[in-house]
Amino acid sequence: MEMEIASTKDIDQGEMLGVEKNGKAIMIANINGTFHAIGSVCTHMGCDLSEGTLTGDRVQCRCHGSVFNVKTGEVVSGPAERPEPSYSLRIDGDKILADL
Repeated sequence: MEMEIASTKDIDQGEMLGVEKNGKAIMIANINGTFHAIGSVCTHMGCDLSEGTLTGDRVQCRCHGSVFNVKTGEVVSGPAERPEPSYSLRIDGDKILADL
């Protein structure tokens, strides 16, 4: 089901935003004006990835250093072993819509 999860105005380029919609914790990243969304609960120990560090298309968890690709949710480096879910986004004006 497609629903609005955030506004493009809320996320500057190179920044992230954590939201909770439809019972899912989601991290949205603005990479060079393109928005990407993955799960925001680290698959290692459950820390909030939106409080981590975004470098390019990768987010590093603040707790134990796991790194995830924000475009795909794949683990780039551990200790996490499982990928994050990745969400398909659509932009409508300033609305960020996701299939949840």
